Amino acid sequence: MAGATDLTRLHAHEQAALLRAGEVSSRELTEAQLVAAERDNRALNAWLTIDRERALDEADAADARIAASRAWGTLDETHPLLGICVGLKDLISVQGGQATAGSRILEGYRSPYDAHITERLRDAGAVILGKTNMDEFAMGSSTEHSAFGPTANPWALDRVPGGSSGGSASAVAAFHVPLALGTDTGGSIRQPAALTGTVGMKPTYGRVSRYGIVAFASSLDQIGPFGRDARDAAALLHAVAGRDDRDSTSSPAPVPDELLSLPADDDQAISALRGKRLGLPREYFVAGMEPGVEARVREAVAALEAAGATVEEVSLPHTEYGLATYYIVAPAEASANLARYDGIRYGPRLGDGDVLSIYLATRGHGFGAEVKRRLMLGTYALSAGYYDAYYLKAQKVRTLIKGDFDALFAQGIDALVAPTSPTVAFRFGARMADPVSMYLSDACTLPVNVAGLPGISVPCGLSEGLPVGLQFIGAPWSEAELFALGRAYEGLTADAEWRALEPAELAAAADPATPAPLERVAAGAA
Repeated sequence: MAGATDLTRLHAHEQAALLRAGEVSSRELTEAQLVAAERDNRALNAWLTIDRERALDEADAADARIAASRAWGTLDETHPLLGICVGLKDLISVQGGQATAGSRILEGYRSPYDAHITERLRDAGAVILGKTNMDEFAMGSSTEHSAFGPTANPWALDRVPGGSSGGSASAVAAFHVPLALGTDTGGSIRQPAALTGTVGMKPTYGRVSRYGIVAFASSLDQIGPFGRDARDAAALLHAVAGRDDRDSTSSPAPVPDELLSLPADDDQAISALRGKRLGLPREYFVAGMEPGVEARVREAVAALEAAGATVEEVSLPHTEYGLATYYIVAPAEASANLARYDGIRYGPRLGDGDVLSIYLATRGHGFGAEVKRRLMLGTYALSAGYYDAYYLKAQKVRTLIKGDFDALFAQGIDALVAPTSPTVAFRFGARMADPVSMYLSDACTLPVNVAGLPGISVPCGLSEGLPVGLQFIGAPWSEAELFALGRAYEGLTADAEWRALEPAELAAAADPATPAPLERVAAGAA
């Protein structure tokens, strides 16, 4: 029997194999993951809630399902996530549980129902360990904008894990769970995956239902998986994807079973690269990109070519307008979506007297600075006299950005390969006083959301001891193909020294004397 520490280091597919062989129970797996999460969380602040009792009940239910399936000879028909622990970003509804979206304005709110993806996880028999930290209403690139304190990166406790899904990324990188779910509106899965050395996928818009998700920007938001390798992340996407009649934007496109059959053998995985045409967009090597990041990405591209892929430099000429387009469309949609948080129906209510005074007091206290900044931008862009000049024009440019991608895929490019983030994880506070600098963190990921395309980030080495991410971008509904590319790159680098490295500061995170992130920031660690 593997020890508790060994169990947490296993990938989800390795844990699943032990479960099916009867060598470990879901309760034992869950206990091991709970110990790791509870031990480290003061130093990382990756979790807003760890639901020990519910998780153990779900683990016991999974063990019962495994036993029954084994008795009936149907164990092979169960989903690979049966009995496996998953973390959920705290904007995903779980019946009876909190869904704060990282904001004080939803503090104390308890969801009366499950999100669609929560239902799908229950159907698969996964164990929900708890809810992870995030930038408030998913507005941020560092998880420093959470109302409940920042999350630390387990590779360096004085650095951010990216955002807005930084809690989920940190929890997976720190071995608290093998899998987690986040949301990606402008890079909020892929960028933290890059900064924490994990795999993160933003699916095609509509691949996963948004029912039961606290909305930020409805035409950009998409739910996606984190894992420590492509096989695990693909299995999680398979579990949660698919049509949901409660979300009119969710697609009826079938969920490919290929998500569950990525090769275990490295050589077989690498063979998928032969004959592939990959585009390398010159615009993604942006000004300010760190030399170490560019070096790792270009080394990865060379490795893909050596394995049989053809890599061609291509152009996405409207990329330069992606950031401006996003920061008109997303705040405008947020302005509309967040109008419901007024202290009348749910959440805390402040002030007294007339309705306006209640609105002002509740929203003034409940929203953080970054949310207020974006709400003002969005409200301005939608106001009379400015709608055509800003929002309407941004939507037209959005069409041009999508057209750039469509043209390349129409020319036979199988996928694009690019950096995920122009930098490695930055220090706490380094960009808080400069919102534009923070927004540029997502320069390589924003266009994918604007165009509604799928994208995946996989680790591609280290720069100055910190993870670098490699991004593959595909045509609509090409998630299986992107995971295959990510798995092929994993095969190419299976023997690389950096693959054997673990986050450098996990030992410090396990020390009860290690200060919490807010204490480190207050002490001037940034």
